[in-house]
Amino acid sequence: MILFYKIFHKITELYADFKHETYVKLCVAKGLKLGKNSVIRRNVNFGSEPFLIEIDDDSRIASGTTFVNHSGATVNLRKMEGYEDVRNFGRIKIGKNCAVGVNCVILQDVEIGDNCILGANSVLSDSMPDNTVYGGNPAKYICDTEDYGDFLKKSTVSYPIGLENNRENLNQWLIKNLPEKYKPAR
Repeated sequence: MILFYKIFHKITELYADFKHETYVKLCVAKGLKLGKNSVIRRNVNFGSEPFLIEIDDDSRIASGTTFVNHSGATVNLRKMEGYEDVRNFGRIKIGKNCAVGVNCVILQDVEIGDNCILGANSVLSDSMPDNTVYGGNPAKYICDTEDYGDFLKKSTVSYPIGLENNRENLNQWLIKNLPEKYKPAR
């Protein structure tokens, strides 16, 4: 029975990958600017105007991220007297070597500088300068990218780097060797 589940899982994964690759290619055909070596994970939503979005080289966009380059609320406002002509569109630009965490929302008229990190589940409504880390809802400045890197150095897991070429072997190493330590409750 486990073999059936493995085969079914593989088929659904292949379908999901095909669907995702097709969606990204369609968005690029519509004008999405996607830099070299950029990674777009599954379930990213580029909205109805992908031609207003630019993602530079070596950036990574995690799954569940949504790009909002117009305000849908203007449809409702236009039904009110004095607001019949309200329209709202804006561009979104992500710089080089950026990481956008899972389930983020990036709003129109926002530019993320180079070497930036946007934390998971953040709603970004303001631009981010180069080399910064933002997070939260609304997303706010947390620290500089190098400060975050220094923080991560303190908790880096040392393992034989050669294991990175074989994820199954790396997983087995982690199961056997990763210590069971947790952050204290506050």
